[in-house]
Amino acid sequence: MNTAFKPADILLPKSADIEKWAVIACDQYTSEPEYWAETEKIVGAYPSALRLILPEIYLSDDNVSNRISAINHTMADYLADGAFEEYTNSYFYVERIQSDGKLRQGIVGMIDLEQYDYTKGSNSPVRATEATVLERIPPRVKVRENAPIELPHIMILIDDEDKTVIEPISAVKDVSKPLYSSSLMQGGGSIKGYLVSESYARKVESALVKLGDKHNFETKYGMAGASPLVYAVGDGNHSLATAKAFYERLKAENPDKDLSRHPARYALAEIVNLHSEALQFEAIHRIITDVNTSDLISKMTQALSLSETCTSSNSQSFICVEGDSEKTYYINSPTANLTVGSLQAFLDEYLKGSGAKIDYIHGADTLRRLAGKKNSIGFILPDMSKSELFPTVIKDGVLPRKTFSMGRAADKRYYIECRKIR
Repeated sequence: MNTAFKPADILLPKSADIEKWAVIACDQYTSEPEYWAETEKIVGAYPSALRLILPEIYLSDDNVSNRISAINHTMADYLADGAFEEYTNSYFYVERIQSDGKLRQGIVGMIDLEQYDYTKGSNSPVRATEATVLERIPPRVKVRENAPIELPHIMILIDDEDKTVIEPISAVKDVSKPLYSSSLMQGGGSIKGYLVSESYARKVESALVKLGDKHNFETKYGMAGASPLVYAVGDGNHSLATAKAFYERLKAENPDKDLSRHPARYALAEIVNLHSEALQFEAIHRIITDVNTSDLISKMTQALSLSETCTSSNSQSFICVEGDSEKTYYINSPTANLTVGSLQAFLDEYLKGSGAKIDYIHGADTLRRLAGKKNSIGFILPDMSKSELFPTVIKDGVLPRKTFSMGRAADKRYYIECRKIR
């Protein structure tokens, strides 16, 4: 069946303690070194995915090359030592109890990178939902280029309002024993993973094909002539873009080779239904550090016609946090359809050559704590409705980068499954 999501040869650790093995997505807690220090303490000398990933908090460190080399060596050692059991041509059904107690269901398989395009205006079945920052790809390719295996924190959304793909598996899962079942460290809730039977895998693929049927798609969205969007990248946008960039580079370096069956053509990912009750979109906030805050606000006021009162129905709003002070500002001259777009466009220009730094923060409480530091200022942004996602991406292309997060940092995907990419 022609679908961009396919079964994969999935590796699971044979005898590792899953609670110590499973580690949060590498792009989380990038301004909180204490989180990663505590993770190191929890893992200790045990086998762990922590030894196979590069937390992005360390991406700019002077010793990053040594870290990457150590990761590659550990991957090779784990493979040589027979640390994994391989489940060939398989899907995993995953049940995650989030930190808020809600159940989130997903299926782990692999995405065909030939059917993925992250550029704005793409018509491919697999698309980015947010703008991809091209400068962020090369350092991530360095992590992947010599890695024998990959670990995914990519979560891809399907717009399956009738719940035909993932949810029916829960009715049949009890006939098999979980492949893994564990609590997750540092408040991540708990998780169970099941092998999807071959017969049910065909049902999954059939339901996915129907979601991508052109007639069904045009009827659903009322967009005659639009190319079907079946898979929208929810989390791990730059991780999937990195896999794509590496695969395209591999093809360019080997023009005479048939790479259609090369494992690097695919990337391991989990699909999740946009309509899951556990899935909530939350804004990603901005923190600016090493900055003259008065100058920033002065120039932002001029550029966006900021005021502390709403002057029109087109005004956009955000909360500015500096020290113990919080103010609501209204953008009376917006430059984009969403508040985040107007704010980000200004910040991109302001930060050029300023020496100030920007980070993207999950959670208003964390933002408030960080904005209490000297020469720092934070911006709390409004949430986006998840029902807007697919129609907006189809009509307008990708959203501004770091527009939304699917839930709290503690509920992001943890690394458990692996896959060979060589």
